[in-house]
Amino acid sequence: MAKKLYVGNLSYSATETQIRELFAQVGEVTEVSVITDRDTGRSKGFAFVQMSNDTAAQDAIRRFNGHTMDNRALTVSEARPREERSSGGNNFGGGFGRNKRF
Repeated sequence: MAKKLYVGNLSYSATETQIRELFAQVGEVTEVSVITDRDTGRSKGFAFVQMSNDTAAQDAIRRFNGHTMDNRALTVSEARPREERSSGGNNFGGGFGRNKRF
């Protein structure tokens, strides 16, 4: 069964291809998603890598957690399920659920 990994502390210039080639050293990579800022399109410095099976995922964590890529020590761990975020319930944006007084 496929397993998704979180890869943090990436260089902002790291590409999907570079990440795929690195993780392919331990097993089949089925998907790479570099997370970017929706306004600027610039990388946020982390990605998700989906490995084809649990064994390859565990090997990737052991081998690449702390691995240096572009002079940065990577953080590699099993990805956690995405948490739902509320909009705060107002139309003013950025309220995070707090009552604002104008």
